[in-house]
Amino acid sequence: MKGHIPLILVSNDDGYMAKGFEELIHAVKPLGEIIAMAPARPRSASGCSLTMNVPVNYKLRYQEPGISIYSCSGTPADCTKLALHTVCDRMPDLIISGINHGDNSSINAHYSGTMSVVFEGCMKGIPSIGFSLRTDNLDADFTPTLPYIYFICESVLKKGLPPNVCLNVNFPEAQNLKGIRICRQGEGTWINEWEQTSRRGDNKYFWMAGDFIETHPEQEDTDLWALRHGYASVVPLTIDLTAYRSMSNISRLFT
Repeated sequence: MKGHIPLILVSNDDGYMAKGFEELIHAVKPLGEIIAMAPARPRSASGCSLTMNVPVNYKLRYQEPGISIYSCSGTPADCTKLALHTVCDRMPDLIISGINHGDNSSINAHYSGTMSVVFEGCMKGIPSIGFSLRTDNLDADFTPTLPYIYFICESVLKKGLPPNVCLNVNFPEAQNLKGIRICRQGEGTWINEWEQTSRRGDNKYFWMAGDFIETHPEQEDTDLWALRHGYASVVPLTIDLTAYRSMSNISRLFT
């Protein structure tokens, strides 16, 4: 519609003070009105968890024409639900999450608080995209990703996404990206997931750790391959978890 200014809802799981969050808002600011609500503290790997046993609150942290930034006491999924219920005066045209400090490629999307924002938006019928940078550096340079983020968001605002489909976008930590590759989710698993520690002589304490093992590193159509070779990976994900190709096989189990 002529004259329509898109409304973009922004969230993350690293918290409202994270550098990647600030950079994401900066990247999409020219595309429309920004409402941002992110956790008051880091909530990485929180998945799609919701706060059920205590009340959730939010607080306005910053405002200027076209941009309002809030913190929320809950999880990333809480932030999305609460923002839609309270501070958004209309349905957003786009929901974006990130830029996450650390990649969410392959099966890591299942654990990701960043992607929980995206899944929540997708379940509401809103085009939704998650952005992550493969880095361990909290002060990482997000500059190379920003033109790609702008281009991807602009394209989705103009053309939309298929129903029940959202995007998981990951960037390698590189100054010169080779471009964008549309990929499938790479296969792999985590091993050695717990590191034992002690607390006053009690050895029943463990830190989450682990090593990721890729199942088929030679396959060139995966997000893992793309990231290793300097490309931004874009994986279309669906919130419909039905294994359609297995339905007939499963049916035979019960006949």
